[in-house]
Amino acid sequence: MFNKLLRENSIVAGILTVIRIYLGWHWLTAGWGKVVNDFDATGFLANAVANPVTSGSDGEIMYPLYVKFMEAFALPNAPLINILIPWGEVLVGLGLILGCLTTYAAFFGMVMNFAFLLAGTVSSNPWDILLSIFIAAAGYNAGKFGLDRFVIPLFREELKITNTSDN
Repeated sequence: MFNKLLRENSIVAGILTVIRIYLGWHWLTAGWGKVVNDFDATGFLANAVANPVTSGSDGEIMYPLYVKFMEAFALPNAPLINILIPWGEVLVGLGLILGCLTTYAAFFGMVMNFAFLLAGTVSSNPWDILLSIFIAAAGYNAGKFGLDRFVIPLFREELKITNTSDN
């Protein structure tokens, strides 16, 4: 019942639009600040590897696979990460603000939020994830008052044409 309300109700679509724009602005401003200020994640990545999230008193590393990923991939590829994070944040922000590919923008925003959490930062990440869950669960309805109203039907039509021409 809640899922139906979330996915089909126009009042909920309006509320989600406000949430979407708020969250999008949060992403856009964070990303744009990094783009114009020559963002460098090298120090953050090195610190996250050197001081991983541990469990209280016994000091056990909580996310050993993620630490290994940062050590083996992210840190050696910091120049790539320095491009992906700021521009990813800007694109997620634009997608949410404009309501264009909203579900995908919310998903990739959650991926970045979880990556930041796993690296040991808390900030607004849990709140952002919670809001993104509602946006992603609402699907098309979250972008109903945005560009998704025009973009999603084009994709559906293209898929229909592609599927019929494959036969």
